[in-house]
Amino acid sequence: MTLNELIQIVKDASKLMLTQSFEISQKDGYSNIVTSSDVAVQEFLCRNLAEKLPGCGFLCEEEDKHDLNHEYIWIIDPIDGTANYSRGIGQCAICVGLRHFDTMEMACVYLPWTGELFTAEKGKGAFLNGQPIHVSDRPFQNSIMCTALAVYHKEYAKICSDIILETFMQCNDIRRFGAAAPELCYLAMGRCELYFEYLLSPWDFAAASLILTEAGGVLCDLNGNPLDTTCSSGVLAGNSRQNLDQLVGIVKKSLPTS
Repeated sequence: MTLNELIQIVKDASKLMLTQSFEISQKDGYSNIVTSSDVAVQEFLCRNLAEKLPGCGFLCEEEDKHDLNHEYIWIIDPIDGTANYSRGIGQCAICVGLRHFDTMEMACVYLPWTGELFTAEKGKGAFLNGQPIHVSDRPFQNSIMCTALAVYHKEYAKICSDIILETFMQCNDIRRFGAAAPELCYLAMGRCELYFEYLLSPWDFAAASLILTEAGGVLCDLNGNPLDTTCSSGVLAGNSRQNLDQLVGIVKKSLPTS
């Protein structure tokens, strides 16, 4: 399985997104929805990726597709930013990452409405539309942080708002685009320098995590530990270890003690 083959499959799948005739249903209230496009894209990806890599497993957002007992596992979010997609907002992406044992080996994050294709292979760098990308060298005080308020778990809103406010007082500004993978890719290319989300599913960050690290960025969980791309987790990221450590320090002050 080559990166070019993955890119072609993802671009073919994106044609199923580029439609105005999709249905919307709720998974858990207005904040957590699924569209018929999500399901169609995931089915297309799984079918075609299984043909290219027989015997692989899948960890996907829709339809409870969690099959981890394989050497190779595809981690897929058919549409990251479904709420954006359902309202015609361009920050939504197909996210596909290939995990080999415990290591992310290949990744693609494609925003079909903006035409931005982020890709990476382990040890080979990160790219936007075929051109190399790298994180910025801005210090914390001139950093922009992408973040959100844990929309699926509003019981954490106060913790998140405390962390966001404290970070805002120390950095330059805050952004909230509404899709985790594009935001992590924006960090990878230098549009922002910090990232914080209190709780994400693995398909939200797995593919983008490889793109970011290959672009020189760093990631961890809320306590500063390495991320497991098969488990839900809080996610912190930075353009440098120094900036990430400062963000970890801010977050830890607001975490529950029990």
